[in-house]
Amino acid sequence: MEQKIKEFKKEYEKINKELGQTGGVFDLKKTRELSQRQNELSRIIDKYEKIEKIKKQIKGDEEIIQKEKDQDLIKLAEQELEKLTEEKKLLEKKLADLLKPQDPLNKKNAIIEIRAGAGGDEAALFAANLLRMYSRFAEKENYKMIILNISRADSGGVKEVVAEMNGQNVYGKMKQESGVHRVQRIPTTEKSGRIHTSTASVAVLPKAEEVDVKINSADIKIDVFRSSGPGGQSVNTTDSAIRITHLSTGIVVSCQDEKSQLKNKEKAMKVLRSKLLSQKHEKENQRRGEMRRSQIGSAMRSEKIRTYNFPQDRVTDHRIGKNWHNLDKIMDGGVGEIIKALNKN
Repeated sequence: MEQKIKEFKKEYEKINKELGQTGGVFDLKKTRELSQRQNELSRIIDKYEKIEKIKKQIKGDEEIIQKEKDQDLIKLAEQELEKLTEEKKLLEKKLADLLKPQDPLNKKNAIIEIRAGAGGDEAALFAANLLRMYSRFAEKENYKMIILNISRADSGGVKEVVAEMNGQNVYGKMKQESGVHRVQRIPTTEKSGRIHTSTASVAVLPKAEEVDVKINSADIKIDVFRSSGPGGQSVNTTDSAIRITHLSTGIVVSCQDEKSQLKNKEKAMKVLRSKLLSQKHEKENQRRGEMRRSQIGSAMRSEKIRTYNFPQDRVTDHRIGKNWHNLDKIMDGGVGEIIKALNKN
């Protein structure tokens, strides 16, 4: 371990020197990658040094217990030793987690798809709530969230939305959000006060760059059509909406959010690349024997990963069997605590 830490320190200093150099062409992508790696190394080195410091303190307390005759001093040393031993175990676990091989996709930005599921208008309203929750979460984390495509419902909710979230290790944090989210609440239109159950599905994909996935123009079919709003209302008088079909996989993506056909095509290609990268990663995992269920299933109520129960002011994540309260705060972007708990398991 000591030798490994020495290597990490050398790598850290090398990156620090490289980041401090001036002149030449400023490569934003490379700078971001170096900064992320430097941050990873800093966390590892910091944990190791804290453990080494505690080891010295533990040794000192053990010597006091063995050699000292003053019983009060021995008692104090025993109390401190117990505390330090627990602290050392916790730090060693955190260091072990940091040294585990990481999914290479974790560092990537994310493409987030939210779709209304079972529950009609209420499901569309819930999908809009989830979009706002993740948007507010992104603000709190200093991430940047960009809407790539959105299809609104007559109710004011969202039928489907595709967004891009950019920031440090976004996919690694957000991938646990994939699955069916269930809401239990009394709709504003419900006069009898009956609780309704609705669902929305969330799929989180690693955002692919052009270097990650090469798409041959002969492998795709592009259709253009006129954009439309809720209820079929035309929102664009030109054929600017784009639908791209990847012929070999059958994946279809569309974008109509921009008035420019070119911009819609760029956004649609971004989503297509991410879907292809995710599919490629899934196949690699399967070859390694890591079979995984589909992220979102059919969005039926029985496939839920999380329930948002408004009457009881409670959120339950069924994968780890844990509850959180203060639902209004969570829906206002305070989902970070849940995401953190999931990433620990």
